[in-house]
Amino acid sequence: MEPIKPSKQQVQKYLKNWDSLESNLLQENALKKLFTTTYLKNEDIDNVLIKVCALNDFYSTNIYSPFIIAKHIIDLKIDKRLENRDIDLVNDIAKVKMPNGKEYKFYSFATKYCSHHHPKDYPIFDSYVEKVLIYFKNKDKFYEFKREDLREYTKYKTILIEFRKFYNIEKFNLKEIDQYLWLAGKDFFPIDYKKKTLT
Repeated sequence: MEPIKPSKQQVQKYLKNWDSLESNLLQENALKKLFTTTYLKNEDIDNVLIKVCALNDFYSTNIYSPFIIAKHIIDLKIDKRLENRDIDLVNDIAKVKMPNGKEYKFYSFATKYCSHHHPKDYPIFDSYVEKVLIYFKNKDKFYEFKREDLREYTKYKTILIEFRKFYNIEKFNLKEIDQYLWLAGKDFFPIDYKKKTLT
């Protein structure tokens, strides 16, 4: 079955579905409290480590060394940049040099880390969202971009804004568009875990 064309009705339907998923609501509420009330700042390694571990656990972001990521975030001194909604911050958080000297890019994690501080300004990237955007780009030509553009955050946010404009769903903020795309992606592009295990 092919994804249904984006519309106000479709977005509202998926947002209603989101609100009916108790696990999603409780998880989001817990993270919201953690990021915006309990540990708002990013200056203390203990606090940042708790936030990194919570995100990694809830979202399965495959961070295999939370301490190194937390120290990286501390070293970046991100609070002022978050306050200014610095779009380049996501890519800076994403690129982490590990003790073996190799640089890794934890892009999806970085979008989630920033988004949980300011959800309407930092949309989340993940593979479900990517699949839906690529599908409608090929089908409706809503905006010209390459797959790799989705992994450069400034371009990614522009693509989402153009997606919202093209389908006349601008009444929804970027957090709501996130939720809609994620649920639509799960519906139409489910992960075949059996196949994933075999490959």
